[in-house]
Amino acid sequence: MKAVVYNGPKDVSVNTIDDPKIEKQTDVIIRLTTTNICGSDLHMYEGRTSFEKGRVFGHENLGEVIEVGAAVDRIKKGDRVCMPFNVGCGFCENCERGLTGFCLTTNPGTAGAAYGFAEMGPWQGGQAELMRVPYADFNCLKLPEDAEEKEDDYVMLSDIFPTGWHGVELSGFLPGESIAIYGAGPVGLMAAHSAEIRGASQIFVVDSHDDRLKLAEAMGAIPIDMRKGDPAQQILDATGGLGTDRGVEAVGYQCCDRHGKERSNYTMNCLVKSTKATGGIGVVGVFIPEDPNAPDDLQKEGKMAFDFGNFWFKGQKIGTGQCNVKHYNRRLMKLIERGRANPAQIISHRLPLDQAPDAYKHFDGRDAGWTKVVLKPGT
Repeated sequence: MKAVVYNGPKDVSVNTIDDPKIEKQTDVIIRLTTTNICGSDLHMYEGRTSFEKGRVFGHENLGEVIEVGAAVDRIKKGDRVCMPFNVGCGFCENCERGLTGFCLTTNPGTAGAAYGFAEMGPWQGGQAELMRVPYADFNCLKLPEDAEEKEDDYVMLSDIFPTGWHGVELSGFLPGESIAIYGAGPVGLMAAHSAEIRGASQIFVVDSHDDRLKLAEAMGAIPIDMRKGDPAQQILDATGGLGTDRGVEAVGYQCCDRHGKERSNYTMNCLVKSTKATGGIGVVGVFIPEDPNAPDDLQKEGKMAFDFGNFWFKGQKIGTGQCNVKHYNRRLMKLIERGRANPAQIISHRLPLDQAPDAYKHFDGRDAGWTKVVLKPGT
């Protein structure tokens, strides 16, 4: 099969590799029809993680079941399914509690596994023509009858739509509250979409790219251009000095200040400033325990100079961690099916798999108009 293979920093290629096989009778094999490039892939693409050369990228995957292990009961050949980026077993303590992002068996020695991701287990990614899915009865979300018609919406259930929703949930958001979202990449835009669906009274989205700010505005948010001044102060000025009830961090450890300089603590400290006293902050941008190629010593150790004094004084709360996709994906699927959610509205490019290397370059460069890239294996 063809697959997007990592060769080293900023170097991926589409190679021919061995097809996946049923290894346990609880597996299925999927023929991928849509697989996305995620902002999280860029950390690995840029060489900022321990991702191994020769591995396949891709954790946002949707396709058709073509082979089924003998112990698979619910999922059938021909089903169209979307896979959470989390690889869960379904039977460990955390999976039983719905915390599938922290499965205790699929990545021995730590909590949490994912397809095609650094330090997240041996699972090959889905930016390929075929993919093996373990514990398929648990991990596959069987899609409704309109799966082909709304495929570009449903594929967002693999990661960014549930993750955006999770960020809003972690913040403690309630209908009628205001919220500020730092980052207008795909996850930040999905957080804005989620907040709109959930009845936010006011949504601010902070970024420094014109195309992304324009898209956020089209989705009903108030754009905050951080190039024009301190974004937290802009939000305070727009809220009578009070700030927002809730905030979401959707950038992660490679965030930059308003001058374009990388500062891993910037968005977090802005959120402390722009969130009300006793407000809540949800952090779904990726932060990692070690970042050896970071520009400062604290960040190399996965640490930051956090404004804990003001955070404590304001009585705020923070929720963090990767999304437990299965906790949300079935309900979010129903929102798409009933026309209440349209996550595909952020897609900027639909490309064949062979164009993945060029797409990575544009997406990594934050080139104008490259908002969300969807790859179509087999086209």
